[in-house]
Amino acid sequence: MKQTVVDVLMYLFENFIGEETFVSPESDVVIDKLEQLGFPQHEILKAFDWLEDLAIIQQDAPEEDDKDTSFRIFSDLEKDLLDPECMGFLIFLEHSGILTPITRELILDRVIALDTQLEIEQLKWIVMIVLYSHPGEENAYAWMESLVFDQIVDYMH
Repeated sequence: MKQTVVDVLMYLFENFIGEETFVSPESDVVIDKLEQLGFPQHEILKAFDWLEDLAIIQQDAPEEDDKDTSFRIFSDLEKDLLDPECMGFLIFLEHSGILTPITRELILDRVIALDTQLEIEQLKWIVMIVLYSHPGEENAYAWMESLVFDQIVDYMH
């Protein structure tokens, strides 16, 4: 089975986020563990770059505007990477108040950075990673965590 950057991110998030070893994710211990599990080194390094870029863009993210009533149209590139189910899911999350326009754009930026077509389950993990690392999104993260791990929410698109 071909391991992708998304697979590495999912594994890192599920097993290392919040642990002392994840403070320095590029430590040899983490890289060795991932390689032992069969993740290719180039995919591991791409995942670390992806996480580092996420931290950088979140530092530069603008403040939320409570009056934002903009309408989002997906670009052709976003449509290439996200199928209608994924786009519908993002719209559902925003309309439900789980995502803000800022977190939606952070997620779309990270989707584009992956440069690969995502399935809905992979997108859920990306959403969860972005929300976890974005200050002030604890409730949204908790909701996404229950969605990813419990699979109890049905949504319309």
